[in-house]
Amino acid sequence: MTHTEFSRRAVLVGLGAGLGALALPRGLRAQATGGTLRFGLSTFPPSLNPFDNTGGAANTVKLAIFRGLMGYDGQGNLIPEVAESAEWEGETAIVFKLRPNAKFHNGDPVMAADVIHSLTEITKEGSSAFLKADLAMIEGMEALDDKTVRITLSTPSAVFLTLMASYCAPIISARSTPEAVIGCGPFQLVSQEKGVFVEVAKFDGFYGADQPGVNGIRFVSYADDNLRYSALEAGDVDVIEYLPWTQFETVEASDDLNISTTSGPFMFLLFNVAKEGPLQDPRVRQAIGYAIERQDVVDAAFAGRGAPLYGLPNPQGSTIPLSDPNAEYRYDMEKAQALLAEAGYPDGFECRLLATATYGMHQDTASVVQAYLAMIGINVTLDLPDWGSRVTMGTNGQYDIAVHGASGTFNDPDALFSMLSSANPSYLQSYGFKSDRIDGLLTQGRVETDPEKRKAIYQQLYTAYYEEAPQIPLNWRTQAFGMSANVSGFQTLPGFLNGSSGFVLDEAKLG
Repeated sequence: MTHTEFSRRAVLVGLGAGLGALALPRGLRAQATGGTLRFGLSTFPPSLNPFDNTGGAANTVKLAIFRGLMGYDGQGNLIPEVAESAEWEGETAIVFKLRPNAKFHNGDPVMAADVIHSLTEITKEGSSAFLKADLAMIEGMEALDDKTVRITLSTPSAVFLTLMASYCAPIISARSTPEAVIGCGPFQLVSQEKGVFVEVAKFDGFYGADQPGVNGIRFVSYADDNLRYSALEAGDVDVIEYLPWTQFETVEASDDLNISTTSGPFMFLLFNVAKEGPLQDPRVRQAIGYAIERQDVVDAAFAGRGAPLYGLPNPQGSTIPLSDPNAEYRYDMEKAQALLAEAGYPDGFECRLLATATYGMHQDTASVVQAYLAMIGINVTLDLPDWGSRVTMGTNGQYDIAVHGASGTFNDPDALFSMLSSANPSYLQSYGFKSDRIDGLLTQGRVETDPEKRKAIYQQLYTAYYEEAPQIPLNWRTQAFGMSANVSGFQTLPGFLNGSSGFVLDEAKLG
C-alpha cells in the first residue's frame, strides 16, 4: 500500500465516512385546501429581502410570499407566472401580458407600473440586488396599458425569460416600503420570531386556480441536521429540506415518510485573491484542485450520495452539454506538489479555511479538504461560524479559502454567471477574483442565441475555468426533501432548479 492510499483511508476512517410565445395554465389539478404545512428549515432566513440571495432557506420562504413574471411547474418547465403570456418582438424586445386576476397581498391589482418599479429597483444605481449585473441588459421599459409591459434589451438574450423566473426577481407593489414589502405570492407573511420561525397564511386572492392547497405554512428553523430529521421522524414537521444523507436509506424504506431527490447542487472551494499571498497564484489554486480525492468528500460528507466534480459545474440536464478531460482536476498528489513547488511553495503554507457549523455537509467537506491539504504541506485552521456569519464573512473576504455549496438557478451554463462574473461580486465568488477572459465568455454566451455557437463559447469557458481556477469544484451532491407520507403535491425540481422548489409550495396539500 502506498503512502497516499494509506492517507486516504485515514481521512475516511477519521471522519467516520460511511423562444416564441408562452402561455401555459397553472393549477390544473383541483385541490382541497386545509391545514397548516409545517416545514423544517435548515437555518433561519438571514433576510427576506425580495431581491437578495441569502441562501436556500430564505429563497424557499420568499417563493411562498413573492412571485415574478415567470416561474416553473412541478416538472421544472419554464412557464408564465404573474405574466399570462410572454411574446418576443424581434430579438431584443419582449411583451408581457399580466394575469387579469393577479393581486398583491394588500388587494391591489398587479399592474405594468409595478413590474417597471420592481425591475428598476433591481437595476438602479446603488442597488445591491443579486441580479443587478444580470439584468443590466434592460435598456427600457414601457407600460403599453395597465396590464401590458414591453421590455427592451440592449442585446439579444438567450436567458432573459429564465432570469425572470428567479427567486430574486419577484414583482412587488410600487407601494412597498423597505419595512413592508408587498408581494403577490400564494401566501402572505403573518409573523416571525427571529431565529425560530416564519409563519405565512394562504392568500385568498392568489391567481392560481384552487391554490394554495393548505391554509398556511409554518417554517421552523432547526439548529442542525439531526434535530431537523428528528422533528420529521417525530411528526413535529411535515417536510424538511436538506434531508441528512445518512438518513436517505431509512426514509426510502419507511412507510410513513417519503423522499424527493435531485442531483444539481454542488460543493466547491473559494479563495481570497485580494489578500497578498500564495492563493493569488493560479498554480497554487490548481495544486489544491489536484490534491483532493473527491470521492472521499462524497463518502464522508454525503454518505456516498453524489458524484465527483472535476471541471466546470455545468448542470446535469443542461441545455448545453460540455466536457473536456484535459481541463479537469483529477486526483494527482504528485502534480499538486509539483505545482506548489513551481509557484515557490514547496513546503506549503498556513491558512484559514472558512465553512459553517450550521450545515454538517459544509463542516465535513472542510474536514476532508483540511486532511488532504495537509498532505501537501498546506496547514489549514478551520473557521466554523453560524450560517449568517458565514455569509457576512464571505461577502467581506474574511477568509483565505472557503468551502461553499450552491446551485445555479436554471439548467444552463449561464446560471454560473452569478458565481463567476466579476460584474456583481458576492459571497458566492472568490473574493477579489477578476478575469476579463471569463467575464467576456460569460457575456458572449448570454447574448448568443444560436445553440451551436453558444456551445463553442461555453467550451472555451470550460478551459478558462480550469486554467484560471476562479474556484475549485469538488462534487455534485444528491439533495433531498424528506416528508411525511400525508404530504402530496410538493417535490424537488430537477438539477439546478432544486433551489426553486418553493415554486410548487402552492401545489402542496395535506391528507
